[in-house]
Amino acid sequence: MTVRVLVADDQDLVRTGLSMILDAQPGIEVVGQAADGLEAVALARQLKPDVGLFDIRMPGLDGIAATRELAGPGVDEPLAIVVITTFDLDEYVYGALKAGARGFLLKDAGPELLVQAIHAAANGDALIAPRITARLLAAFSDARTGRPPAQPVEPLTSREEQVLLTVAQGRTNAEIAAELHISLSTVKTHLAGVMTKLGARNRVEIAIWAYETGRINR
Repeated sequence: MTVRVLVADDQDLVRTGLSMILDAQPGIEVVGQAADGLEAVALARQLKPDVGLFDIRMPGLDGIAATRELAGPGVDEPLAIVVITTFDLDEYVYGALKAGARGFLLKDAGPELLVQAIHAAANGDALIAPRITARLLAAFSDARTGRPPAQPVEPLTSREEQVLLTVAQGRTNAEIAAELHISLSTVKTHLAGVMTKLGARNRVEIAIWAYETGRINR
């Protein structure tokens, strides 16, 4: 199946370049381009893409607010959104992930990682730029409001704890299966259990929770 993508970036050259890279890939089609968050939200609701690739800093409505509109709490059918930015310590990244974004990339990530992130988001995985995964989540976990992290409704099993840690390290389902020597379907079962117990909507929220509870250190 073809993954239908909506690209949102206020810089014409960047938006056009990202769209050209994605359109050149088999199995990916850019169905719309937006110059700001308001246009992105309107086009997403009109075109129903599979994945949104959103810049964080945009006029009118920024990428965080647009993400919250399309993938935040209370959204019945959240859009899979990958946020992309120039700075790996952008102060808005953590907010975007908490708003429901399913992945995070730097604009210098390169075509291969960009394509991986789009496919991962479409498949329910999350891809965060590998070289900053641990540092980013650890740094921004310090910015929480002071409220203690939510506790699971039931204790995690030892295998669920293992899956939790690998997710926090940015592993995909296939990589988790290989690392833990279990089947892909077993990974998905444990992942579903972790999400249910934590009340997490996606893998990024699982990773954030792992950092906020001290399961992963800098």
